[in-house]
Amino acid sequence: MKERLWWRHLIGLAALVFALVPILFLVSAALNPTGTLSTTSLIPKGASLHNFTKLFQDENSPYVRWYANTLVICGSSALFNALIGVSGAYAFARLRFRGRRAGLTGILLVQMFPNFISLAALYLTFINIGDVVPAAGLNTSLGLVLVYLGGAMGVNTWLLKGYLDTIPKELDESARIDGASEAQVFFRITLPLATPMLVVVGLFSFVSLLNEILLAGVFLTDTSHKTLAVGLFGMVSGNHNTDYGEFAAGSLLAGLPVVLIYLYLQKFLVKGLTAGAVKG
Repeated sequence: MKERLWWRHLIGLAALVFALVPILFLVSAALNPTGTLSTTSLIPKGASLHNFTKLFQDENSPYVRWYANTLVICGSSALFNALIGVSGAYAFARLRFRGRRAGLTGILLVQMFPNFISLAALYLTFINIGDVVPAAGLNTSLGLVLVYLGGAMGVNTWLLKGYLDTIPKELDESARIDGASEAQVFFRITLPLATPMLVVVGLFSFVSLLNEILLAGVFLTDTSHKTLAVGLFGMVSGNHNTDYGEFAAGSLLAGLPVVLIYLYLQKFLVKGLTAGAVKG
């Protein structure tokens, strides 16, 4: 028994080391004033905040603007992804209508196709949309948010449906007997009870969109409209004199929102993931 515990501790320690090495390497590169990724020690000689200062003073790379664009686009997309997903899940979990099973299967099948298949169609579509509604066309944050919302009723609907199936239907029936409308049942009963899974879905959507570069790189072309992923990628692509120290500093700061959100919402994450795993 002691040998098994010893091996478990060893495996856990090894996993922790492998998880921390990339982070430590990124911190070391961000503190390296030479602007390279190579370093002879964990803390490079002459470590300083030069790369961070340069990052915020670089006129060709408006990092603060990229940061704001990313928070607005990813935050709003994650919020509406969760709301659209739970709306579809509520319909499939609580309502009975013809084509319900076929609709669920269709949603699952559509998710099997990668996003870049529809890239050309989306590009042409939003060119035409921009001619009618310029605020929602190409090179706009609203246009990119609408593109991201196109896949909201996918895996999220399945995850949320499984969670809603664990909520007793008797609560809905009791509310209707007391005179509650369908909208009141949804907003006052279902949504509060589904908060843990909504947090999980919203956070996973936020993280995935934060790292998304294919659609954002095509739809956002102006420097001031770019997201962090697109802007940071541009720092290290197509230029042999790349300053990797500035790139590392920007990447390190880009991960702060995710860490803070995880820490703040960890109780909802644990509850939502364990409930989804056990009951879903």
